[in-house]
Amino acid sequence: MGLITGLLTLPLAPVRGTAWLAERIQEQAEAELYDESSIRAGLMELEEAREAGSMAPEEIDAAENDLIERLIEIRGLGREERNGPVK
Repeated sequence: MGLITGLLTLPLAPVRGTAWLAERIQEQAEAELYDESSIRAGLMELEEAREAGSMAPEEIDAAENDLIERLIEIRGLGREERNGPVK
């Protein structure tokens, strides 16, 4: 980027910085969403809640289903990345 271009686009620097930061936050959120260890930890917490009776069984079942679906999706995506798309 040349000096003139740099000076002319200087007012856009905060916007570019904000966009860059938003991209990094999105990447981190997706990494946490699809992290198998966090899903396993969530399943363990739900089991503890079931044993303690601190949540309604319906809530626990719904949360477990969501976590298991995410886990299946992760494992399916990992298999597709290694072997190519499934036909």
